[in-house]
Amino acid sequence: MRKSPEERPSQYVLDERACRMICPIAAAMVGVCLTAIGILRVVIAVRRANTLADDLLALDAVLFLIATLTSYFALRTVTTKRMHELERVADVTFIAAMLLMTVAALVMTYALAV
Repeated sequence: MRKSPEERPSQYVLDERACRMICPIAAAMVGVCLTAIGILRVVIAVRRANTLADDLLALDAVLFLIATLTSYFALRTVTTKRMHELERVADVTFIAAMLLMTVAALVMTYALAV
């Protein structure tokens, strides 16, 4: 017996919970990146030593902004296919931004410890 379209699981089902989590968390992480950049700039000015970490955090803030915007638009989009695409972009950029933040933390730790 064939299932009706309503009974069949769609490959484009949007899990709104993921987008509802990514949007505020990624937005807060943009603020964290900006705060860390500000603190780093003060440390760099005092020590007269430059580090790559502030550049990494600036890129990281952009990635978190992309994750925020794509998750927001995924929640606002009407078509299911578009929602799925935006959700995937939000997931990938959020994970990439978290990984980059970890790299920036390692750079800060070892660059400023010297």
